[in-house]
Amino acid sequence: MGVIMIKCPRSGRAITTGMNTDRETFQCRALFFSRTYCTTCRITHEWFARDAWVYEPEEMPKAG
Repeated sequence: MGVIMIKCPRSGRAITTGMNTDRETFQCRALFFSRTYCTTCRITHEWFARDAWVYEPEEMPKAG
């Protein structure tokens, strides 16, 4: 399970949308539009699914 992420258009930083899903489910969803409050620049960003990705932390390589 991962979290849907978008890129803040002002700062360029990746921010969480607060929505959780897995990559397969996200790719199968119909195109949708949403809004997410950005804690970096403190405004609400509007975005489409095509602008987002699923971040799944277990994919990160382990150090050592």
